Amino acid sequence: QVQLVESGGGLVQAGGSLRLSCAASGSIFSINTMAWFRQAPGEQRRLVASITRGDITNYADSVKGRFTISRDNAKKTVYLQMNSLKPEDTGVYYCWVRAGTDYWGQGTQVTVSS
Repeated sequence: QVQLVESGGGLVQAGGSLRLSCAASGSIFSINTMAWFRQAPGEQRRLVASITRGDITNYADSVKGRFTISRDNAKKTVYLQMNSLKPEDTGVYYCWVRAGTDYWGQGTQVTVSS
């Protein structure tokens, strides 16, 4: 059984920082792309950032220059460093991993107050 366990969400004031982590465990091998998605209330889940096994990154325009995605393949973990947070960054952040099959984390709430 594969699990993605996220941590690092919380409440922060605008301009602050948070670091999200997502660790994969269980029978998961040959992880390819890892990513973070965000779902704001009443909206669809949208891609925030992704990183390939070769460390090629991709970011949503709204977070470029503020967020950084990284991964530790030995730990099967993906990170999202979020700086200069804005109220519009508020939402539930989901970790996503492709390893033959797509896996999703349970989500972690990020709330940015103005």
